Amino acid sequence: MSQTIADTIHRLFVELHQNPELSNQEFETTKRLKSYLQQANIRILELGAKTGVIAEIGSGSPVLALRADIDALPIQEQTTCEYRSKNPNVMHACGHDVHTAILMGAAYLLKAHEKDLKGTIRLLFQPAEENFSGALHFIEIGALKGVDAILGQHNNPNLSINQMASCAGPFSANVDRIEITVKGVGAHAARPETGVDPIVVGAQIVNAVQTISSRSVSGLDAVIVSITKFQGGNTWNVIPETVEMEGTVRTLAPEIRAKVKQQLKNITENIASALGAQAELRWFDGPPSIINDAKWVDFAKQIAKHANYEIVDFKPQLGGEDFAHYLHHVPGAFINLGSQSPYAVHHPKFQLNRDMIMPAVN
Repeated sequence: MSQTIADTIHRLFVELHQNPELSNQEFETTKRLKSYLQQANIRILELGAKTGVIAEIGSGSPVLALRADIDALPIQEQTTCEYRSKNPNVMHACGHDVHTAILMGAAYLLKAHEKDLKGTIRLLFQPAEENFSGALHFIEIGALKGVDAILGQHNNPNLSINQMASCAGPFSANVDRIEITVKGVGAHAARPETGVDPIVVGAQIVNAVQTISSRSVSGLDAVIVSITKFQGGNTWNVIPETVEMEGTVRTLAPEIRAKVKQQLKNITENIASALGAQAELRWFDGPPSIINDAKWVDFAKQIAKHANYEIVDFKPQLGGEDFAHYLHHVPGAFINLGSQSPYAVHHPKFQLNRDMIMPAVN
């Protein structure tokens, strides 16, 4: 790779990091990416994407798609790096800036060797991964039309910059959101017997749902049920009428996902009924589990070895990734590349090692 391309890609990374944009608001990012693609004479496909860019290199079949996400998070950056975010309360705290820079670098290299390509490379600079809507939007507008397979990658701060990890089968979790409303009867705090306390009912529900992973589902099946918000009442001497809860459910297998959903409904409604209250569970499907194709995982590992990466063992994780939607339409693989950060993704001090960029491009 020429030093000119390397300098260009590092400049893009810095620009992206300094100018992060939230999901479905990546308008300036989209303009920037189109400009970089146009500078390299890479053809852009106008499919009606609101934000994000779809482009192609080469021609004919087969068609291999490469995807990177471009959105940032609503986090105030707390790093001390010289290129930190210029946008208050918005930060590339998940490394989507490096994913994008890597894909752009790969695009520049592939364009330089376009005459040698036997087929087409489709580039998906996808918006709105953080709210899980971007992949579905790209699929809806035809980003996968004619695609034979797709590859995607995410940085992993727990791996060194020379390490790559993936696995066949489940890679990430089914990610679902839940809301629970408990309706009781308000009362004076000094006379609780005249009402039905939804806080007590809600507390019982919180405790009971934790038995799902240990008593309703085999210990060999991955299940997490986390209640992350519990809100009720607005003063110290009044028992409120309602309690609102929110949380998330993470599973790997679709049959376990369905079982947990039913068990949550049973627990919520039956505990509330037993204590004289009413409760409603609302379940919002998120992205499904990434199911990697063994053939394409092996392909990705072979390429990584050729680029002098160390292949490390990987077990399915319970994080979410909307790349999973693509794999319900075409085969492919999702991999992790080491970013060697002392802080985890989504942390205000997350700062990846920039030295990961060029090895990943190659």
